[in-house]
Amino acid sequence: MSPNPSAELLDNLITVIGQAAAVREEVRVWSMSGVERVAFPDGSTAIFKYAKKPFDSEDQALHLAHTLGVPVPQVHASAVLDGWLGMLMEDLGPSVREADDLDGVAAAVVLHGTRAAPPLPVLDRERLRMLPARALEHLGRLRKADRWQEADDVEDTLDRVGQAAEDRSAGATLAPFGWVHSEFHPTSLHLGKRGWRLLDFARAFTGPGLLDLASWHGTIEPPHPVRLRVFLEQYVTAGGTPDALAPRGGLAAENWALGWHRMWAVEWFMEQAIRWIDDPATDPAYIKVVRRHLSDVLHLLEI
Repeated sequence: MSPNPSAELLDNLITVIGQAAAVREEVRVWSMSGVERVAFPDGSTAIFKYAKKPFDSEDQALHLAHTLGVPVPQVHASAVLDGWLGMLMEDLGPSVREADDLDGVAAAVVLHGTRAAPPLPVLDRERLRMLPARALEHLGRLRKADRWQEADDVEDTLDRVGQAAEDRSAGATLAPFGWVHSEFHPTSLHLGKRGWRLLDFARAFTGPGLLDLASWHGTIEPPHPVRLRVFLEQYVTAGGTPDALAPRGGLAAENWALGWHRMWAVEWFMEQAIRWIDDPATDPAYIKVVRRHLSDVLHLLEI
């Protein structure tokens, strides 16, 4: 894969929409993606977003969401070059304020009430149950590369979770089951003068909507089941399915959601470590996060 081809991608997209050369201003850039604001000579602006695998099909998810009535930014044009996706999207302008919990539940009710979209990847009970085994496969590849050698405890914990996963994954397809945003945080909800828009659909899938609700408060602080229970109750009050409060896998809904969200994150971090980032220098940070999340998984899923 070639180095980041964002300049060539942007040139291609500008040509597609019939604009002249643009002035680029970085908004947020990291190794696998970037967001910029571009200004055209006629005074108009757009958002230029580029990303490499596995974030290279967000344009399809956004088109799908828009077609099904979810408020998302309009995609003016998109293209793929050397494994990188580039999109020119409408510039939503500044936020009028940060999203709060009530904004979050309102957006979740709309998204989870949307008809399931067949092109999206599926995380059903079987795939949920296999997350610990997939994480162990990533660990095996890391160790073949002479990495994560000091992580025997990670292997032991994943084995324990795997043994309990059959029972604990029960209820995965209880409502809300359908669209999952998967990066559902206050920063992914833009509140502008013309209402709200959901951003960052790069990893959207079909699965348990409770994973979105469990992700809203982030993973930096320790998981807080009581806080999530309140959030779930607000979600139901706002029109979400009452099944969001139903026990699953022998656990309270909030514990099930937080536990499986952390397990989902562990598998993703470990795949990133060996496949997408693949940089041994990042291993200590990844191992630390994986250990913390796995400790939460054992506690929340009562393993």
